[in-house]
Amino acid sequence: MTQKVITRFAPSPTGFLHIGGARTALFNWLYAQSHNGQMLLRIEDTDRTRSTTKAIDAILDGMKWLGINWSDEPVYQHQRADRHREIAEQLLREGKAYHCYCSPQELTKMREDARAKGKKPGYNGMWRERDPALAPDNIKPVVRFKAPDEGDTIIKDRVQGDIRFANKDLDDLILLRSDGSPTYMLSVIVDDHDMGITHIIRGDDHLTNAARQAQIYEALGWTPPVFAHIPLIHGADGAKLSKRHGALGVEAYRAMGYLPEALRNYLVRLGWSHGDEEIFSTAQMIDWFGLENIGKSAARFDFKKLENLNGHYIRESDDAHLIEAIKASLHEFEGCEDLASSLGDEDWQRFLQAMPGLKERAKTLVELVNSARYLFVKRPLSFDKKAAKLLNDEARTMLKNLAQTFTDLEEWSLESIETSIRDFSEQQDLKLGKIAQPLRAAMTGITTSPGIFDVLYVLGKHETLARLGDL
Repeated sequence: MTQKVITRFAPSPTGFLHIGGARTALFNWLYAQSHNGQMLLRIEDTDRTRSTTKAIDAILDGMKWLGINWSDEPVYQHQRADRHREIAEQLLREGKAYHCYCSPQELTKMREDARAKGKKPGYNGMWRERDPALAPDNIKPVVRFKAPDEGDTIIKDRVQGDIRFANKDLDDLILLRSDGSPTYMLSVIVDDHDMGITHIIRGDDHLTNAARQAQIYEALGWTPPVFAHIPLIHGADGAKLSKRHGALGVEAYRAMGYLPEALRNYLVRLGWSHGDEEIFSTAQMIDWFGLENIGKSAARFDFKKLENLNGHYIRESDDAHLIEAIKASLHEFEGCEDLASSLGDEDWQRFLQAMPGLKERAKTLVELVNSARYLFVKRPLSFDKKAAKLLNDEARTMLKNLAQTFTDLEEWSLESIETSIRDFSEQQDLKLGKIAQPLRAAMTGITTSPGIFDVLYVLGKHETLARLGDL
C-alpha cells in the first residue's frame, strides 16, 4: 500500500510571511496536491518572547490570499512542549542524551579555543561522560543529545542528492534548555513524527539541521521523512535577497497591486520549471509539479518579470474579477486611501464599464486604479502641467465647438462618438491627434488614458458636456 503524502509548512511567527516562506508553502502545497495528499500547517511559536498574534494572523491571511490552503487546524508548537520533554527524558533514560553543567564562561572559552585552533566553534563534549556527581551546585543543567562522533551522516536529498556530513563536525546539540524548555531542533523532530510528515520541503539553509535531525531520528528508532532542500532566492543581481530585491512580506505585494494568481505563478517558477512553460493555471501546477524539476542553483527574483506577468494576468482576467480584487484591497493600496471610502455603487459600475480599456496598459492593480481616477474626480478638474499646456486658448475654443457637436448627438455610443469626432476633424481640417490630445486632457486632467472614445463613452454624455463646459 502506497503511503499517503503529508507535507508541512512550519513558519515561525516572529514576522510576516516573506516571499521565501510563501514559495516554500507553495511547493509543499503543490507536492501534496499532486499526490492527492495533505499539507499541514504548524506554527513554530516556541520563542514566546518574539512570537506575536499579529504575525500569526499575517501568515494565515497571506496564505489564504495566495490561495494556499492547509488541511486540518494549525498546530501550535508551544502547546506540545510536554510531549517534546517526554522524548528528551526517554533519550536520557536510554543513555542517548545527558545533562551538561557547563557554565556560560566555560562555553565561551570552548568557542575561543576552537577558533584559536582554526576549528569550527562548538561544544567539546565536556560533560558527555563525566559523572553528574561532580556537577556544581549553582548550575542548572541543559540536556544534550549524545551525537555519534565517528563516521558520517548521509542525507539522501531529493533535490541536492546525497550530502555527507562528518559526525565529528556535528557537536552534541541541546534538547532541553536549563529552564526545561525544548529547543527548536527537538520540537521539530517530535512534531514531524507525530504529525505523520512524509516529506520535508524547505530551504537549503536547513541542510545541516537535516543531518542533526537524522541522527536523532535514528536514536529514537523512527524513520525520517524524505528531505528536499530547495535553493534560496537571490536578487536579480545574484546577491542575497534583501528588501531592495523583493524580500518583503506577502501583504506588501498585495498592497502594491499584484494579483494572487500572478504572484503564485511567479513563485512557482523561482527554482522549478516545466520545459519552457512560463504561465500556469493552478490545475497545471498541481498536475506537473515534482521535486525532480527543482534546480540546485539559487533562483533570482526579478521585479520586472513579476510586473510583466502580473500585467498578463490583468489583461486576461475577467473584468468583474478585477473589480472584486480591487475592492478587497483598495484600502491597502498606497496613495489610494482617498478612494477606498468614497466610491459608491455608481462609481464601481462605471469602473467596471471602463475596465476593458483600462486593463490593457496596467501592470498592477494600483496602476489600474490610478488610471481610472478620471472617472471619479470632482468638477472642475485640476490639470497637471502637461495637460494644462495642451489646453491653450486655441484648444479651448476648439473644444467648445466640439461640445456643440456632442450636444446634437441623439445616441451616445462608441460608434456615434467616433463618427462625430472624425467628422468634426474633417470640418475643422485638423488631424485627429490635435483634437484627441486636448480632449483627453479636458476629460481626465492628465495626458495618458485609455482610448479617447472609450473615455467619453464611459463618462457619459452629461458628464462629458459638463467637463467641457468647465473650460
